[in-house]
Amino acid sequence: MKHAVVIKSFPNGISLYLDEMLEFDEILEEVAIKFREAEHFFKDAKMALSVEGRTLTVAEEKQLIETICTNSHLQIICLVGKDDKKNQTYVKAIQQVNKKEDAATGQICRGTLHKGQTLETERSIIVIGDVEAGASVISQKDIIVIGTLHGEAYAGGNGDNTRFVVALDMSPEKLRIGDLTYIHPQKNKWLKPKTQPKITYIKDGMVVTEPITKELLNNLPL
Repeated sequence: MKHAVVIKSFPNGISLYLDEMLEFDEILEEVAIKFREAEHFFKDAKMALSVEGRTLTVAEEKQLIETICTNSHLQIICLVGKDDKKNQTYVKAIQQVNKKEDAATGQICRGTLHKGQTLETERSIIVIGDVEAGASVISQKDIIVIGTLHGEAYAGGNGDNTRFVVALDMSPEKLRIGDLTYIHPQKNKWLKPKTQPKITYIKDGMVVTEPITKELLNNLPL
């Protein structure tokens, strides 16, 4: 298991090399050990995460992030690829978040929010898990869901139209930014869309949802 998990760092991010031959449960065990040992080094930093060596499913990505956050105080903001230019774009987004919120003002919720549950906070919130249909997240600031958003999300709950919602899979029942409501388009039940991280924010007086791309992050008015 010596080289099952190798941690490397880049500006505002960490890269994990995962052995492709081992069972995923063994990988998670080694990740837990590595991050417990390195907890004093990373402290409560906000970072991007890059994974190399093996391809993970969406469920495995969430398990990996949950394992890291459970065994350290790291805040994983997003997953990035091997492309250096793309990495730097995501790093820019993290720096924007860091500029707006210091370590004392953010909040992390580990685990899925189930039907009937409501999470309400005055601070920005990172949900490491899903927000199921019938569940709600309400924040006076920003909302980041490292999972699927099926329920309701309300960012800028005090009427702040500059806030945003990010999710790995954006399929909300209802979503609001400040005073404006986003109407999610009806799905084709026979067509399963490709899962892609998206951001919802206010653009030209309207609530819009767009895939997270290099061009978008370079011009995002946040």
